[in-house]
Amino acid sequence: MEHNLALYRRYRPESFAEVIGQDHVTEPLRAALAGNRVNHAYLFSGPRGCGKTTSARILARTLNCEKAPVADPCGECQSCRDLARGGPGSLDVIEIDAASHGGVDDARDLRERAFFAPVSSRYKVYIIDEAHMVSSQGFNALLKLVEEPPEHLKFIFATTEPEKVIPTIRSRTHHYPFRLIPPRVLSDYLGEICQREGVPIEPAALPLVVRAGAGSARDSLSVLDQLLGGAGAAGLTYDLAAGLLGYTPDTLLDEVVDAFAAGDGSTVFSVVDKVIETGQDPRRFTEDLLRRLRDLVIVAAVPDAPATGLIDVPQDQAERLVAQAARFGKADLVRSADCVAAGLTEMRGATTPRLLLELICARVLLPGADDSLDGLGARLDRLERRVGVEGVLSGAPAPAAPPPAPVVEVRAPASLETPEDAAPTATGFEAPASAAAPQPTQEAPTEPSVVEPVETPAAEAPSPPVSSSGGLGLVDARRVWPDVLEKVKEMRRFTWILLSQNAQVIGLDGGVLTVGFKNAGAKDSFIGGGSEEILRQAAIDVIGVDWKVEAIVDPSADPGAGTAPVVTKAATTPVEPAPVEPAPVTEAPAAEAPAVVSSPPAWVDTEETEDAADAVAEPPAPEPVPVQRAAPETIASARSNIAPTRSGEAPTKVADTRDDDVHPDDPDVDDSGVDGAELLARELGATVVEEIPHD
Repeated sequence: MEHNLALYRRYRPESFAEVIGQDHVTEPLRAALAGNRVNHAYLFSGPRGCGKTTSARILARTLNCEKAPVADPCGECQSCRDLARGGPGSLDVIEIDAASHGGVDDARDLRERAFFAPVSSRYKVYIIDEAHMVSSQGFNALLKLVEEPPEHLKFIFATTEPEKVIPTIRSRTHHYPFRLIPPRVLSDYLGEICQREGVPIEPAALPLVVRAGAGSARDSLSVLDQLLGGAGAAGLTYDLAAGLLGYTPDTLLDEVVDAFAAGDGSTVFSVVDKVIETGQDPRRFTEDLLRRLRDLVIVAAVPDAPATGLIDVPQDQAERLVAQAARFGKADLVRSADCVAAGLTEMRGATTPRLLLELICARVLLPGADDSLDGLGARLDRLERRVGVEGVLSGAPAPAAPPPAPVVEVRAPASLETPEDAAPTATGFEAPASAAAPQPTQEAPTEPSVVEPVETPAAEAPSPPVSSSGGLGLVDARRVWPDVLEKVKEMRRFTWILLSQNAQVIGLDGGVLTVGFKNAGAKDSFIGGGSEEILRQAAIDVIGVDWKVEAIVDPSADPGAGTAPVVTKAATTPVEPAPVEPAPVTEAPAAEAPAVVSSPPAWVDTEETEDAADAVAEPPAPEPVPVQRAAPETIASARSNIAPTRSGEAPTKVADTRDDDVHPDDPDVDDSGVDGAELLARELGATVVEEIPHD
């Protein structure tokens, strides 16, 4: 017979030790009972189903126990057996429902019968449930009795609205406020009941039962009783609980939240359509979505919230929450939750719920249309997560990087070979095959050159994976490289010249941008001049990503071509670069210096050697260099070439090799406003030979 009782009746506590979630009430009451310091009237208040009436029965049972004063009833005496769960009850413990007996006549009848002594127990106890339903006249009729009752009389008032009990009654009672049961405590209690009933239950289904009970033990047990009655051989499953209780499945919530994070409007509105087509309540779906966003807000602020008990979810769902929160920014999550909460309050009246739900989703998807501080924070979050990287890039799909051509090294005979650490050219530009080797006046050796292929680190350039720094990969970094160089040019021209003519992006991994320089001189000048910080700040200003810049020497790095250049070592005699000041004139073979657009004039007396590249970083001290005596026709040709430059034409662009008078770290260096002679002297370190009389 007892098995057919409802769960909340079968598992009603019989002592204060069995009451869950109300330790702040039960412990003081047990201490008062054990010390025989009980009052004549008590007021138990709190939400429904949290144990007020049950505690009142336990208090009456303990007061009338034959072993009193005790903290808990013995359960063996006649009074304890009469008031036990399923017992016949006692004539000395009277329960009155104030909802139907709250008038002044009922109060007068109670007052007349209260003076009679108890039948068989120590005390006559009146338990008045729903005490707030007693009228003011009824309370006034009981006031004198409650204030000065006979010694055998005890009153216990139970109510969900203590403020409706008149102050004169409240002031004569001991007030004990009951609270809602914590979810974790209630979840453990429900799990124990399922074990007693012998019905298996999935861990994901328990939070749904607790949520449906809303902190009430009686309501939670009623929901569990319904679910256990419909459970099959597999026990109580999550699908059964979600279907019977009307909650949105986690799969739908996961789908819509992931779509919000990715800005995928198509998936979001398809989920809304699925909610409507399956007959679910749009308001319940909105409530479930708001609860999920609330969980994500907490997880974003406290990543270990599931482990510490801030969120009562199963382990697999906790991992999903952590992953979903990582796809949002904190401001974006708070704004999304605010949009859903505001829309939930509007879901009333005659307006179509589906329309309101779609409008809520549209607001969440469009933070750009929100000009409030929350909308601004959401947009900043998305920029930081590089979701809107297309706004910085060109928008076109990144072309596949062509494989670099193999680098061929041409070795000269051992007697004329330059040092191994020398750069291929002095100016940092590719030298044509015809201009790579100056024309020596002496007889060239007849030994053949040896051509060997040289492997380079950048021989293989597959499409790299996206790095963790801002969502950008190597292909994206190369696409924004011109914009970064433009910003560098505004900040410091020296750094811009070094990067635009001698460097290229060759790697991006873990927030480290690797820049390859064609020669060691350009790399040393870049590092020694503080240009790393200039490039880093330019990347922050242009695309909002803080890269750590790493410079290396990579002969295949060519800013002007998609393939690796050909590194050529010419069979020439090493010659130091010419200083700016005129040197003593001696007889020496002349050589032409390669230029970018056209060949330099005949009056330029410089030699392309490998050692000249090191002058970019550390210019050597000026030394006298043998200079060939210019012929009269050479001087005339030089003057004819200088004349257009001095008259206002743009000088020929040359590589960034500065003289000793211009420090490479000077940010104020400007290439404009100088004539050709000054530009050649400053950039190439060349010397302009003036006309010298033959006599």
